[in-house]
Amino acid sequence: MTTPSQAPIIRLQGVEKWYGNFQVLTDINLDVRAGERIVICGPSGSGKSTMIRCINRLEAIQKGQITVDGTDLTGDSKAIDTIRKEVGMVFQQFNLFPHLTIVENCMLAPMRSRGLSKAEAQERAMHYLTRVRIPDQADKYPSQLSGGQQQRVAIARALCMAPKIMLFDEPTSALDPEMVKEVLDTMIGLAEDGMTMLCVTHEMGFARSVADRVIFMADGKIIEQGPPAAFFDNPQHPKTQQFLGQILSNH
Repeated sequence: MTTPSQAPIIRLQGVEKWYGNFQVLTDINLDVRAGERIVICGPSGSGKSTMIRCINRLEAIQKGQITVDGTDLTGDSKAIDTIRKEVGMVFQQFNLFPHLTIVENCMLAPMRSRGLSKAEAQERAMHYLTRVRIPDQADKYPSQLSGGQQQRVAIARALCMAPKIMLFDEPTSALDPEMVKEVLDTMIGLAEDGMTMLCVTHEMGFARSVADRVIFMADGKIIEQGPPAAFFDNPQHPKTQQFLGQILSNH
């Protein structure tokens, strides 16, 4: 019998998803423990982003079951609202509100969804802007910040909801190379805090240093997974070997 602490915080069982006639996810089975840090990699179109978007129900699935923090996501919309409060998400694009200041961007959701007062929300926003090392940008607007700074604001904004889980969908792919490190450093800090994290990324150095487990996807399936050392140094599947050969030779 699994004790609650050992029960996976995220469980995907037999998950399948189609766009029209195209099957984008095939028989996905995945358990994630609380505090586990997972990096998901694979070629374009392999279903990585779709899979993590299903975890906070930005995408609906056609078959299987997804349970997040004990809540079955295949159910009603109320369950979805519950989960979205517990699952933070950071995208390639920063999705900040251009007409709000940085601190206002971070205050909005906690006031609306968590019922925080303006003062509480502001205090929390400043705490997390400090956490991502840009408290001095609080009164600026998104357009006044660099891409790397905006992405750190997007991370702070997600953290302001005090989520149990953070999902990252290629958070550095839209950034200039010199800005990638500042965002990855922010994410490494979160990992050190014990945050449950699923991150779709091509940053293999990050995967090697931060992940507890690396998952490789191709053609809508999980092809291979394992601890970083085994994954990078001794990949088993030909597709994994090919992918790593290409990506590591480019770096």
